[in-house]
Amino acid sequence: MSKEKIKLNISGMTCVNCSNGIERVVGKLKGLESSKVSFASNEGEFYIDNQLLKKEDLIAKIEKLGYGVEEDLKALEESKLKAYEALKRVFILSAGIAVLMFYFMFSPLDNMQTNQYLMFALASVVQFYAGARFYTLAYKALKNRNYDMNVLVALGTSAAYFYSVFVVFFPSLFPENLRFVYFDGAVVIITFILLGRLLEERSKGKATDFLKKLMDLAPLNATLILEDGSLKTILATQLTIGDKVLIKTGEKISTDAVITKGGADIDTSMITGESMPVYKTLGDEVIAGTLNTSGVIEVKVLKESKDTTLAKIVALLSTAQSKKLPISRFADKVANIFVPTVIGISALTFLVWFFIVGDALGAILASISVLIISCPCALGLATPIAIVSAVGKGAHEGILIKNPEILEFIKDIKYAVFDKTGTLTTGIISVKEALYEEQHLNMLASLEMQSEHPISKAVVNFAKRKNITCNKEFNDINIIAGQGISAIFEDKKLLIGSLSLLQKEEVEIDDTHMEFYHKALKEGAGVILASLNKKCVAVFTLEDTIKKGAKALIENLKAKNITPILLTGDNQSTANHVAKELNIEKVYAQVLPDEKYKVIMELQKEAKVMFVGDGVNDSPSIKQADIGITLNSGSDITKDAGDIILINNDINAVLKSINLSFESMKIIKQNLFWAFVYNAAGIPLAAGLFFPLFGIMLTPMYAGIAMSFSSVTVVLNSLRLKLKRI
Repeated sequence: MSKEKIKLNISGMTCVNCSNGIERVVGKLKGLESSKVSFASNEGEFYIDNQLLKKEDLIAKIEKLGYGVEEDLKALEESKLKAYEALKRVFILSAGIAVLMFYFMFSPLDNMQTNQYLMFALASVVQFYAGARFYTLAYKALKNRNYDMNVLVALGTSAAYFYSVFVVFFPSLFPENLRFVYFDGAVVIITFILLGRLLEERSKGKATDFLKKLMDLAPLNATLILEDGSLKTILATQLTIGDKVLIKTGEKISTDAVITKGGADIDTSMITGESMPVYKTLGDEVIAGTLNTSGVIEVKVLKESKDTTLAKIVALLSTAQSKKLPISRFADKVANIFVPTVIGISALTFLVWFFIVGDALGAILASISVLIISCPCALGLATPIAIVSAVGKGAHEGILIKNPEILEFIKDIKYAVFDKTGTLTTGIISVKEALYEEQHLNMLASLEMQSEHPISKAVVNFAKRKNITCNKEFNDINIIAGQGISAIFEDKKLLIGSLSLLQKEEVEIDDTHMEFYHKALKEGAGVILASLNKKCVAVFTLEDTIKKGAKALIENLKAKNITPILLTGDNQSTANHVAKELNIEKVYAQVLPDEKYKVIMELQKEAKVMFVGDGVNDSPSIKQADIGITLNSGSDITKDAGDIILINNDINAVLKSINLSFESMKIIKQNLFWAFVYNAAGIPLAAGLFFPLFGIMLTPMYAGIAMSFSSVTVVLNSLRLKLKRI
């Protein structure tokens, strides 16, 4: 047996039932080992025995079901955009006609018959043009024995529409008191269901944008050093292992490589999450996509572009994107039982009235009443209207919910995993403490003004907060990449930088300054020193300040039995210090993006996981997690990968998101409960079950009123969400 893995881009899927149907049908093909089709990402993954099943036959089977197979990603994106725009146009048309019909219903024409013809014409457009998708999907669902919401929509709207058609064109078939039309009911049902589908497609349609942006991070070109020492610009994808490449200040690293000459400060924040540039020199490895902030280096290529760390991030994101969402909605599960039950009750009602009671007209009216009152208007509105309210409430609280489906399971999370830099901390380096003499601060800050390094800016800001004027002048200013800065001040050498720099210059450091230095290191802080004329005159400890409200957030999460975890690329000492400040017991430090991704996957084996981050390096973890939350201050790539964006960058909005999930699901369950209770109570009345005992029978007119009342109840209940305090 020769096993082959095939990945296909599938277009034309309009609902979860489509992906389920494809899996079910192709699963019967001889030679198919397994299949996984994702409606969320429009991807299909198939394992076949290529001796029994050919790829072409698999594609042909999928196309026979009415779907397109696009091997080109660009073609798939164009197909998805075209489908979304078509859905939007259909919804706008349906909504416009609904408004127009309500106008003619409450302000009818003088000629009532003309008014009914007009209502018929408008309703027909919605029923068979805007609602065509429901008939198509209902047919596919029935064909695959999957009785979903589309069957309910097609069934209910058809009953209301065709009853009304017969009343308009064959009024003599009905008694005077039964000549009512329900065109408006059918139109409203279709319009609201289309609104729900549009919201779903809008969320799904943007799901892959982050992949394209992430791939753009990789530099397009590279400066190749030829054997004769000359330079040649080539595509980065053309680099091979062993090639020598020149990287200048301000350029991105072309591919994963090792430095063979020079040294430079490398901004690795997009990979490791480190808030400060890291000095790299001879023998150190550098990663594709990271930025050379100062210095000129020559590197030797270690990996081709397809195997770099950045390429791995892209692959991880693609894998995470393809995972299936919790698509088995409660309403659809019940509908699989509810729909055939309703059809059976309607048929039984007709038979009883026709053959036992002997009333043909009563049989028709009672069976149609059953279908009308069981119309899924309230059932269909239960979830989308609640989601619209939840999204609106979230936006009001500074929470942008990109993927409303996560509202279903935020309440179930067990682990809340946080990145450190920029998420729990501000990401801005500042001076925490300093040991110095007042007369030296002006001099030190004035020299630091000559550098754009984040540490230099921290010292300058520290001096400005002390109302120090930075106005000193220097000679022979020299920025030493990865170590510090030096200059001549009043014929004396001034140094600011690392301990190794001062030791290299044989600077005298007294016990007081050394004790201050070691104390800061134990607390997980960064440290720089300063010397004048070979004597230490100052020590500055640096910190990435913890965000306001972060500690309260961690406490509130623990109160909800959610375990907070710190997952960062920063060093262990700094990570432990921040974790201690926030009372976080579980810490993972010095982890790369693929390691973060693996940690998330391991945690998911135990329970649902929420990940909160803001860096590009966090994007695979954000996408893999059950719920991915990012800050508005994060990169576009990270925001595209997340399910929720905290617009105001308020970390406390994480707790609000959880509370919003609880309230939203409570509302949705209430809506579904009342929708089903209304059906359970209304169907016996419509079927005439109580007619022999009490002479009570629900006519189509009252069935329509009951249906409308249930819808109004669901809408009003959903609007309560906007008044909730989260």
